[in-house]
Amino acid sequence: MHPRNDYRSFRDIIRRAGLRQVRLHDLRHTAASVLLAQGVPARVVMEILGHSQISVTLNIYAHVAPEVAREAAARLEGALWPGEQVGCSTYRRQAKGPGHDRRSSR
Repeated sequence: MHPRNDYRSFRDIIRRAGLRQVRLHDLRHTAASVLLAQGVPARVVMEILGHSQISVTLNIYAHVAPEVAREAAARLEGALWPGEQVGCSTYRRQAKGPGHDRRSSR
C-alpha cells in the first residue's frame, strides 16, 4: 500500500471483503477500545495510539472503563475470597437471601 493511496486501498479491501464502509480512523478507535477492554494498561494503549498524555486516552475511551472496573472488582473479590463463587451482589442476594451480605455474616 502506498502511503498516498492508503485510504483508497483500504476502501477497495473492504468492498472486496463485502464489509460495510467504515473510516480508517474507526478501526483505530475499535482497536483501542478492544485493547482496553482486554485489560491492556491504558499507558500501553496511549503509546500505541501516539497520544502525548494519558489523560487524552482516558478521556476518549472512558466508555470502556465500566467493563474494566467490573473485571478489576471480580479479580479483587477472587483474591479476597478465593474459592467462593460470587461475582455480583445479585448472586449474593440469591445465595444468602435478601438483605444479607458477606460483611454482616462475618
